Amino acid sequence: MKLVLDTNTVVSGLFWRQAPRLLMDAATEGRVELATSTVLIDELAEVIARAKFSRKLAEQNVTARVLLNRYATLARRVTPASIRRTVLDDADDDHVLACALAAQADLIVSGDAHLLNLKRYHGMPILAAAEALAIVERE
Repeated sequence: MKLVLDTNTVVSGLFWRQAPRLLMDAATEGRVELATSTVLIDELAEVIARAKFSRKLAEQNVTARVLLNRYATLARRVTPASIRRTVLDDADDDHVLACALAAQADLIVSGDAHLLNLKRYHGMPILAAAEALAIVERE
């Protein structure tokens, strides 16, 4: 099963032990495949380097670069598909959709209301992490 995780889901998975982390653990164990793109990796680098995450990095005794490299190694990088503007309120969300389309993902996982409100994109369900985890665990 192929998943594309929105940046907010990846950040949650890197810093907290909840459904996003369990999805990433499933990828580490080979039960799912994660796909990402250079644009999404760049966004992740910018987000985890924010001052508000410095305490979480210190707690894990890790740098933002190390976490970024771990995720970049875990997820297969694809060249995003060219798509029409879909999420009018947040163009950055279109990068997630373009990545998912290129990867031929089975699920798009996000905590972002703009994406979740779409419910589906080209037949791919857009789900919150807990919903996606329930599907992964049934497989």
